[in-house]
Amino acid sequence: MWGVSLTVLDTFLLLVLQRYGIRKMEAFIIALVAIVGTSFLVQLLIAKPPMGEVVTGFIPSLPDETALYIAIGIIGATVMPHNLYLHSALVQTRKINKTESGIRRALKINFADTAIALNLAFFVNAAILILAATVFYKAGHTGIADLHEAHRMLEPLLGSKLAPILFAVALIAAGQSSTVTGTLAGQIVMEGYLRLRINPWLRRLITRLVAIIPALLVILIAGEEKIGELLVFSQVLLSLQLGFAIIP
Repeated sequence: MWGVSLTVLDTFLLLVLQRYGIRKMEAFIIALVAIVGTSFLVQLLIAKPPMGEVVTGFIPSLPDETALYIAIGIIGATVMPHNLYLHSALVQTRKINKTESGIRRALKINFADTAIALNLAFFVNAAILILAATVFYKAGHTGIADLHEAHRMLEPLLGSKLAPILFAVALIAAGQSSTVTGTLAGQIVMEGYLRLRINPWLRRLITRLVAIIPALLVILIAGEEKIGELLVFSQVLLSLQLGFAIIP
């Protein structure tokens, strides 16, 4: 409950960052993603997964309906429809020559930017799955389903005090990066599509509360153990919304 409530403060962090311009904001998000990637890479080095099984694991397969549900969630969590609006808006912040060749060059650069971002997200997700398979599944701990249990079990299973710390740092960085991009996308939709021009701090506070209230209600009604299920369900919903963002 306290953790969810504290994320309201992210709104004010965003206001401070925006004063320094969009480039600094982008650098901040890149730094957060780099922290997530590095944290999981170090954990993988500690876990030492069998490389043969890692390679064969990249061959797509769906053993059951639960795997399908989680796979749909992973697509939503990796691509996220609101990021499509955010990337489209960020193109306008670039200095572009208003000629045909200038626009083509800008499109190429943006295509490369998006491809790199999505592939980095793909490898981070892969690292999380490989870590879970190596540390939990291989050791017979197949019942571990949420982040609390995963964090608690990392130290005894890997024999390293560093692993749970890195896991927590990666989660905080991933959460902050998701919050910043989500709030920025909300601002773009409000200003660009709905043409709602209100005070920036108030707009961000409204966007944040809309995101927080469902999480608080789930904790109050169903208890904290249901937060993991809400997280996966929200990612599945994001995946289902992708078509409505991509096709138009």
